[in-house]
Amino acid sequence: MEESELSEFRRTLVTSALPYANGRIHIGHLAGAYLPADIYVRYLRMKGEEVLFVCGSDEHGVPITLRALEEGTTPKAVIDRFHGENEKAFKAAQIDFDIYGRTSWPRHHEFAQDFFKRLMEGGYIEKRTIEQYYSEKMKMFLPDRYVEGTCPKCGYEKARGDQCDNCSATYEVTELLSPHSTIPGDGSTPVLKETVHWFLRLDLFQERLERWIGERSGWRPNVKGGAISWLKEGLRPRCVTRDTEWGVEIPVDDPDARGKRIYVWFDAPIGYITNTAVWAERSGRPEAWREYWQSEECRIVHFIGKDNIQFHAIIFPAMLAGHGDYILPDMVVANEYLNFLRAGQSAAEKFSKSRGTVVEVGWFVETFGADRLRYYLTAIAPETSDSEFSWRDFRDRTNGEAADVLGNFIHRTLSFTMKTFGGRVPPPQQAGEREERVAEKILQARADVGRLLESFQFRQAQNALMELAREGNRYFDEQQPWVTRKSDLGACARTINTCLQIAGALSRLMAPFLPGAAERLARMLGMNDHDKPGSWERIGVERLAEGHEISKPEILFPKLEPDQVPE
Repeated sequence: MEESELSEFRRTLVTSALPYANGRIHIGHLAGAYLPADIYVRYLRMKGEEVLFVCGSDEHGVPITLRALEEGTTPKAVIDRFHGENEKAFKAAQIDFDIYGRTSWPRHHEFAQDFFKRLMEGGYIEKRTIEQYYSEKMKMFLPDRYVEGTCPKCGYEKARGDQCDNCSATYEVTELLSPHSTIPGDGSTPVLKETVHWFLRLDLFQERLERWIGERSGWRPNVKGGAISWLKEGLRPRCVTRDTEWGVEIPVDDPDARGKRIYVWFDAPIGYITNTAVWAERSGRPEAWREYWQSEECRIVHFIGKDNIQFHAIIFPAMLAGHGDYILPDMVVANEYLNFLRAGQSAAEKFSKSRGTVVEVGWFVETFGADRLRYYLTAIAPETSDSEFSWRDFRDRTNGEAADVLGNFIHRTLSFTMKTFGGRVPPPQQAGEREERVAEKILQARADVGRLLESFQFRQAQNALMELAREGNRYFDEQQPWVTRKSDLGACARTINTCLQIAGALSRLMAPFLPGAAERLARMLGMNDHDKPGSWERIGVERLAEGHEISKPEILFPKLEPDQVPE
């Protein structure tokens, strides 16, 4: 994404996929849809862009009711508990949403029902009689998430009724092979019975979506390729109601709607709109949400996991287009999966509660801190393919990179300043050719990190930041200030002044990725505006002045001992 493309829009709306409020978020979630979005938002704000960052709990659907059944409690008790716990975990990881909303809000039900009615009025939703799985043991129709079996596409034996977690294929539940009920206490093989449901006529959006997808630029191959693949198969009507008492009521006067609710994947993305509207109301500008959803001057960017691509690249855009009052997203950024590699194993496995491969965000931050979590997850981000988390690699990378490269450069520079120059920035002296190259490196780092963030290449962007820290260490070692301190104090002053300018640039470059460490560094350097709007363009331009006082250095990234990290 070129910088000029961003400037075409007056504002940007960034959304992260709504996590189900049926359990605590884990680091696989964080790496997929939340950390990269937060980095991107922080960068835009430092550039002075107008940006809104919305997310919230997805509180309807079968995952919620299943959890309630397992615990012998109510769906509301489940969502209230996990909404609060997940909001707290996001804050601990320094994911800075403008609002973290809820799809159980009455305001959300109003928006979801408005979409349903408008699409019905436009002829895009119709009622159909279909065959659906029914549990004779439990005497109830089974929503697709209550059915598990073998994927008709790849043969995975634990595929869900509507989507395969192994190959990301979507299908009708009746296409599933060897189906069985997943309701606690059931497990029976269901039978097919006739029932009535409402369908979104996705087929009517085929040509419109083909044009829209074809016009998108800068999309990752997994998103655009996936969307094109589904379009080539031909879009089919998709059921948008389910047999459940938990969810948004179907806004029709029809006895067949009793005991049914709007499908969670119809109402969930509308939650982005709801949360924007509630943010606007709380801000004292109740109509301001329209500036983000109904104005061509706004750019909408969705951050999701790869299992949500079809919903954000096909279904939600169709809903927005069919409604008629909304703009379509400009960008859909989808990460692949972050898998867990156990010690002694050769193959990684998906994060899973039942398999004991869940590393919860709240526990991780409490144990190791937000900076280590953010650094490592960005370093191994599953941007174009699945990646692996392992405890040994976490320890080795955070010690060998964050501590030994970035933290070491900062600590040796500030410690030398305190010891030799009384904690004040020494005079710059006359810059030589080597110092001019360092100044160019700082400007190049700013350009590289910005360019990479605007093209959603977060791993490479963090690498570009780290390359400046490596350059700082190289320069420090080459100039040998511990020698020139005794032989040529002017040369020593020039070296430390240059290193402090690198440190000042790093405090700003770090801010989107490592806000906690960046703030501590800025405090040590006596900088009070390192991440404020407009601060990005001052990187490499604004200098720490001669005589500016710095504080006693602290270790940014204490090293982890082997016994501190699980195997």
